Amino acid sequence: MEKIVRKTLYTAVGIVASTTERLQNVVDELVSKGKLSEEEGKKVVEDVVKNTEYSRENYEGRFRNMIDGVLAKLNLPQGDAYEKLERRVKSLEVKLGLLAKELEAQRKAAKAKTEEDKEQ
Repeated sequence: MEKIVRKTLYTAVGIVASTTERLQNVVDELVSKGKLSEEEGKKVVEDVVKNTEYSRENYEGRFRNMIDGVLAKLNLPQGDAYEKLERRVKSLEVKLGLLAKELEAQRKAAKAKTEEDKEQ
């Protein structure tokens, strides 16, 4: 789940970077045409970058809260709890395998004893 969150955030960062670059190009063009002063253009870009950073932090927090809420409702183990459960399952699989072998040995022994008793 953490990977999905990370990928989503990286995608959002990429979109923001691309948008900022496009904005910079538009502002540069307006400055070169004389429709904006260099100082005004710089301020526009800085304001957008500041607002974007605030929005990113805000959306990141909201996204994280939403994911945490979904995980809580699903009651899924996370992080260390997941790894601990994974180790426990592997341990139980090993024990189950050993018990299956022991049971098979007992069945063979019981069958052999039954055949032996029939012969007598």
